[in-house]
Amino acid sequence: MTDDTKKVEDIKEEAVKTEVKAEKKEAKKTSGNVDKLVEDISKLSVLELSELVANLQEKLGVSAMPVPVAAASAAPVGSEGPAQGGESAGGATQTVIIANAGTNKIGVIKALREINQNLTLMDAKNMTEQVPAEVLKDAKAEDAKAAVEKLKAAGATVEVK
Repeated sequence: MTDDTKKVEDIKEEAVKTEVKAEKKEAKKTSGNVDKLVEDISKLSVLELSELVANLQEKLGVSAMPVPVAAASAAPVGSEGPAQGGESAGGATQTVIIANAGTNKIGVIKALREINQNLTLMDAKNMTEQVPAEVLKDAKAEDAKAAVEKLKAAGATVEVK
């Protein structure tokens, strides 16, 4: 009787696995082309994936850079007010400089990495130790203001030019 019980348990277990697979397929309804692409991409090496991403970015004209960084490197927009400190060209961009990291360096490092998500932990740490350091260069006024607020909340002394 134990062999029969074991067979029944195996059959039940197999039925549950089949049911779970069916539910997953129903939840993820994608086209056959997408399924084939996912299958092919999953077979690529990390180096090949890196090349694929670079080629797609070039072909599609997109970038994986976070929005704050892209805004920081964007050309000045003439409709915004003049920057604090007055630029000679009258542009609407500002440069945020950290003058002193204060006593809460960990908080400042976290704020720096929130502002610029491309910063590594070491880059942000070095920036707090080698002040004054540029946090954002030629950023929109609203991005600069947000960065200043985050840094001041973390305890840093900040200058805007």
